[in-house]
Amino acid sequence: MKIFNWAENLLHEIGVNQAISVYLSLVINIVLLVVLAYVLDLIFKKILIVCLAIVAARTRSSFDDFLVANKTAKYIAHLVPLLFIYKTVPVILNDFTSWENFFEKGIKIYIILLTLWIIRSVFNALKDFLKEKPRFSDKPIDSYIQVVMILLWTFGIVSFLSILFEISKTAFLTTFGSISAVIILMFRDTILGFVASISVSANDMVRIGDWITMEKFGADGDVIEINLATVKVRNFDNTTTTIPTYSLISDSFRNWRGMTNSDGRRIKRQVLIKPSSVRFVKENELDYFKKIQHLTSYIEHRQSDIDKYNTNNTVDKSLIVNGRNLTNLGLFRKYVSQYILQHPGINKDMLMMVRYLEITERGIPLEVYCFSKDKNWVNYEHIMADLFDHIIASVRYFGLEILEISNVEITSKQ
Repeated sequence: MKIFNWAENLLHEIGVNQAISVYLSLVINIVLLVVLAYVLDLIFKKILIVCLAIVAARTRSSFDDFLVANKTAKYIAHLVPLLFIYKTVPVILNDFTSWENFFEKGIKIYIILLTLWIIRSVFNALKDFLKEKPRFSDKPIDSYIQVVMILLWTFGIVSFLSILFEISKTAFLTTFGSISAVIILMFRDTILGFVASISVSANDMVRIGDWITMEKFGADGDVIEINLATVKVRNFDNTTTTIPTYSLISDSFRNWRGMTNSDGRRIKRQVLIKPSSVRFVKENELDYFKKIQHLTSYIEHRQSDIDKYNTNNTVDKSLIVNGRNLTNLGLFRKYVSQYILQHPGINKDMLMMVRYLEITERGIPLEVYCFSKDKNWVNYEHIMADLFDHIIASVRYFGLEILEISNVEITSKQ
């Protein structure tokens, strides 16, 4: 460290007063130290950035590319001049011991801070790297990294205060524990978010890319980000809803992943039949209904069973209401069942049925319950529209009427 003694020697040689020369040499040495530290920073920063860029270009892994993008080499390069300053300050401040302690504390704190920045940049690179992997693309990586960084920053703050006030970490943590109730109150949302993130991840409740619906927050779309405090949802109208992470375990929400992973998407819609249009089918009408190909075989077998029952029970058929009879609504229900069964867009291996719901003042709800093969939203809507276009157009061929309801909103769940 002789380089820092030349200023004092020079001032002595030219006859500068001893008291003044001490302060002048200090100023000169500080300027020299700053210049040398700046030069070292430039040199090592250039070397590390170039070396890391070369390594990143020659390796197959993209992790080092993300290290370059997150400026990890730049932060590491800052450590070299900082350590140089840390070792040099005691020499420069040899005659100013009261200042030496102050500068050393500042440098130590900055070294800890810089170390945390380096770790953060490495974790950010790791996060970007893992998000490229299909295995981790739907995992809440942000939450995990935030938890680790909170712990590291907590340790860093404890170290800052320990260095600044010259108290041991044990004594500080003891004091810290005594005021833990206040701290818990201050960081309540962060703690709840931390617990929620672990629960959401452990129970696989939500993944990035899942379609979720949470009416309380007006969320209906795809999850694009999960972190310690919030879950971001991009709604289908391209707006973004931010949901507190803790709400995912404290409130109810719907995750459509099960539908996405299944073999079909549910179609659950109904048409409302006018009750006054429902009637028995007369015998002379059977030939007309037999012309409907989906019903030909059904009518033959069904009418045979009905005739056999009526004959065995000596039913008086002078009134059509007596005994068993076919109805136009029953034939229509069977027709819709057969039509769905043969529709190319419907998954035949999943549940299919056409059923009556409870009759209300709005009519007789005839509900179609089945699953489309294609789960893509646009294609799903096309299949459902094609299905109900035909069903609605077919109603009049059975002598039925669809009930017209004014000023009443008919909703359905898909």
